[in-house]
Amino acid sequence: MAVTCLDFEESIVELETKIEELREKSRREGVDFSSETKKLHKKVNRLRHDVFKKLTSWQRARLARHPSRPYTLDYIQFMTTDFVELHGDRAFGDCHSIVGGFAKIDGKPVMLIGSQKGRQTKDKIYRNFGMAHPEGYRKALRLMKMAEKFHLPVVTLLDTPGAYPGVGAEERGQSEAIARNLMEMSSIGTPIVSVVIGEGGSGGALALGVGNRVLMLEHSIYSVISPEGCAAILWNSCDKVEEAATALQLTAQDLIRLNVIDEIIKEPLGGAHRAPERAAHILRRVLRRHLAELGEMSSEELISHRRGKIRRMGDIAMA
Repeated sequence: MAVTCLDFEESIVELETKIEELREKSRREGVDFSSETKKLHKKVNRLRHDVFKKLTSWQRARLARHPSRPYTLDYIQFMTTDFVELHGDRAFGDCHSIVGGFAKIDGKPVMLIGSQKGRQTKDKIYRNFGMAHPEGYRKALRLMKMAEKFHLPVVTLLDTPGAYPGVGAEERGQSEAIARNLMEMSSIGTPIVSVVIGEGGSGGALALGVGNRVLMLEHSIYSVISPEGCAAILWNSCDKVEEAATALQLTAQDLIRLNVIDEIIKEPLGGAHRAPERAAHILRRVLRRHLAELGEMSSEELISHRRGKIRRMGDIAMA
């Protein structure tokens, strides 16, 4: 899979290209360039560390939306086995922007639900660019209720710019579907771990994000509105998008400081898009730990814990 290069990654990619050129030349001409490539490897690792240590909020937002970043189905492929996808809300239809079903993480069954974007044009349209219709949220809730019935933990992966705002979605009760998920998820008697893996946009993400544990990947974002939307409303100008991203405090580093999330999950150096399989293995280990801890709690304790978490968030918002 070709990796798109963002502007702040250009110097890193240039050095990586030089390394590949030396390797190709070594294969073609039989000349040993191992010492040169080793020096360049050290240089590129130092540069990558320096660049990613100083990312701005807007740069992290762009990284969270990186087209090569792993999506829900990628994580399912790399960190689970025996995935069986379930479809439909049993009321209207099946939304392809949200996928979910039974899976096993290290041999233990879970209900895994997540937002799904597309990469190629046809797939982007099929997945509606990761923006769910109300039947998507109703499907997700149906699967959570099924997980509760069979005493299975729920894992949700959040990666959406927001709920779909189209006329049809509004006619079918988009806001009601989101509100119902918020209410119902607060009362489900099984462990829920929610992970922002990319872009956690507004109520569209929050409808899958009421968990006992809320985690974020290192270069993901979680916000009530996009930086572009915020800039348009407050400044009436797209030129203020960087200031908007900073003001929104949407990065994982901001939200752990505000006690909105429970943990930041480290990504491979350079971002999850540079090593998707490794990123999935890191996420799998973190999920295994949290699921084991929550598995020791009773249904009543899980519900009380989740509701208390929501109330504390309200206190923070009012402070």
